[in-house]
Amino acid sequence: MNELEIIQYRQMKGLAVFFDTVETRTPHFHLDWELLWLLKNPLSVTCGQSRFVMEPGQMVLFGPNEPHEFHKVDQSATFLCLQVSPELFPNLPSVSIDGKAPHQYLNEQEQQEIKRGLRSIAEAYFRRKSNYDLYCTGICCLIFHQLLSALPTHILTPEEAACIDKRNLRLQRLIRFVDENYMHKIRLSDFAAQENCSMSYLSHFIKDTMNQTFQEYVASVRFNCACKLIAAGGKQMLEVCMESGFSDYRYFCREFQRQYNMTPEKYSQFKKKSQLEASQVRHSLHSSERFYTVEESLSLLSESLFD
Repeated sequence: MNELEIIQYRQMKGLAVFFDTVETRTPHFHLDWELLWLLKNPLSVTCGQSRFVMEPGQMVLFGPNEPHEFHKVDQSATFLCLQVSPELFPNLPSVSIDGKAPHQYLNEQEQQEIKRGLRSIAEAYFRRKSNYDLYCTGICCLIFHQLLSALPTHILTPEEAACIDKRNLRLQRLIRFVDENYMHKIRLSDFAAQENCSMSYLSHFIKDTMNQTFQEYVASVRFNCACKLIAAGGKQMLEVCMESGFSDYRYFCREFQRQYNMTPEKYSQFKKKSQLEASQVRHSLHSSERFYTVEESLSLLSESLFD
């Protein structure tokens, strides 16, 4: 798995809108701008060395090439997401956003203007009426003009941009290394030898980039694998434990309980009761999240959570 997420703009060039209900999403990044509007339940967000909890109604903006991750606080969190290719703003220089949360820099009226713009983009995007792409692009440009005028940013020098590229390539290799080895005994020293780096340097790199230790990240991948296997059904818990890379079944059960506030068996029962179709839910080594059809998205737009 390469956690450089390549956004596929299947519907219109350079812009995508979708609803997502997420339990967890491990560190990832993409080449695109991403604006989230949280609609239901708090969401824990990690971006570099910063970790904060978003509350419903708040927004967050991630710039291109910026690693970030999501975790539910108590229940799965639902947000509206606008993803925009930098190609939509060809004359905008490469910038780094020093402030992620618009509510810290915009007054209530300005925030409501952006939310109305997001909602109107989403409605036009899902209804796909004549020339909707022109409308979406126009409103999107207005939103980003307002955000980038208010949020603290700085233009990246060529040296800073090259450093970010180098960092993200190493992050991709680290994620790939864990994906290929999590089911066995895995050591940071092996990755250090592969990278020709010291253990100390890589430990600091992982902490700075992911805001967690190497073993904490490996554990998160293993737990995501376990949840994926449990949701798929058909396996005994001991099989789930071993295939997820845990060598001690009692440790697996204890840590699963600590992580999810329920035993693996309870989690299995919970998933069986779920009425969501498998095609709408993505369980992977890096995420557990639900995406919505066009019809469901239009229904969400009419719900009171937007009021």
